[in-house]
Amino acid sequence: MTTPLLLAFALMLVLEGAMPFIAPAAWRETFRRLIQFSDGQIRFVGLTSMLIGLALILILS
Repeated sequence: MTTPLLLAFALMLVLEGAMPFIAPAAWRETFRRLIQFSDGQIRFVGLTSMLIGLALILILS
């Protein structure tokens, strides 16, 4: 179980690092906009991301 978990973590790091590497100005602007969100909006985005990820895991496994 450890190896697939580490591979998933490594893939997440690659995907998370792609945007600042390819388009740093757009990445910076995205975070400028995120700072203006309320806590509830940020929590909603986080919850939505987790639910989509969970659904993908259930569909693909």
